[in-house]
Amino acid sequence: MRIVLVVVALVILVVCAGAFAFTQWQVARIEAKYPPRGSFVEANGVRLHYTQMQPEGRPRADVLLLHGASGNQADVMLALGPGLAAKGYRVFAFDRPGHGWSQRPAGDEQPTPAEQVTLIRAALSQLGVTRAIVMGHSLAGALAANFAIDQKDFTQGLVLVAPVTHPWPGGVTWYYEWTSRPWAGRVFANLLAMPIGLALLDKAVESVFAPQPAPPDYIERIGAPLVLRPNNFIANAQDVAHLDRFIDKQAPRMHEITAPTTIVTGDHDGVVYAHLHSLGSARDIAGSKLVTLQGVGHAVQNVRPQAVIDAIQDVAERAGVVSAQAVP
Repeated sequence: MRIVLVVVALVILVVCAGAFAFTQWQVARIEAKYPPRGSFVEANGVRLHYTQMQPEGRPRADVLLLHGASGNQADVMLALGPGLAAKGYRVFAFDRPGHGWSQRPAGDEQPTPAEQVTLIRAALSQLGVTRAIVMGHSLAGALAANFAIDQKDFTQGLVLVAPVTHPWPGGVTWYYEWTSRPWAGRVFANLLAMPIGLALLDKAVESVFAPQPAPPDYIERIGAPLVLRPNNFIANAQDVAHLDRFIDKQAPRMHEITAPTTIVTGDHDGVVYAHLHSLGSARDIAGSKLVTLQGVGHAVQNVRPQAVIDAIQDVAERAGVVSAQAVP
């Protein structure tokens, strides 16, 4: 019996060592294939990665794009940046703390959406940006709303795209909860997340784009495998697993938003409940506009980028940042 236990223990040890080695090999391969695309700025001791697009001539206004869960700045910048820059906007997109190539603050307490907002605003201040129109997709809808609630002096306008802003029934997918736990998360992220994630990545992207097909080059274009690196995977899981606690406190404050606001959502979103979040935001934010896109799922900015660009332009006009005649 003792021999059997020793053999089983050795097999488990070998399998774990192999999984860990595979993960480290893939991390090196992924980082070499998808290096940083932009620049770095330090804010409150945290190094953040961002990309920027400049218009021809003097910018008419600044726009901040915030990406959702399991993504990075490229997901929003590549979809919206060129079109916005062509209309005269200077555009910034950050890897949120712990995502892409941005650092996560050290310590056991991980940054809430409000604390991530504070870091991003501090970084923008270093870059000379004092006011901007803020767009947030999916989980980053909570961050964008926080900009409009707690950073009113910064937020000239607000665009929420398939946002998460209100409490929802049920929890989150089991592996987010599991990975958000200190020890279990480290084990899962370093041994299992990479092989399982690589195997399921195509299917996960398809679910975000459904009912539309995902572009065949989407995963490569945005560097989606970056999220499978252990530290990135843990940061993403913490953001998702702890979001409900933050939303419970912030949702009752949505009525405090006074910036001109537009919510853009698809009527076939299978990732977040549009009837709770998008309709709830439209109900709670006085004077807001709701744009519902027929036959569109969760990846709104990728499937219908012009609708989001139009929403940003409309918000800029309503805020008096630009005039209708000034924007081509």
